Amino acid sequence: MEKETMGTVISVTKQWWLKVNRKPVRAHAMDGAAFPHTINVKYTIDGKDYICRKWIGAGNKVPDKGTTIKVIYCEDKPSKARIEL
Repeated sequence: MEKETMGTVISVTKQWWLKVNRKPVRAHAMDGAAFPHTINVKYTIDGKDYICRKWIGAGNKVPDKGTTIKVIYCEDKPSKARIEL
């Protein structure tokens, strides 16, 4: 069974090695470039801290560090979780 809790974004990392070109024709290397991000969210279940990682595609809204986010976790295994943005 799944349960919900709130977690806090502890890190936001831009994936510089994966560039997505948004324009069909570019004037220079970074013209129209977008980069995906990964975020780490820390949440606490029964006094124990867990960390969940989420990949956010290029061009999507990225939450700031310190933002609270809803985390849905498995009641039997709290380390198995997913993040809803």
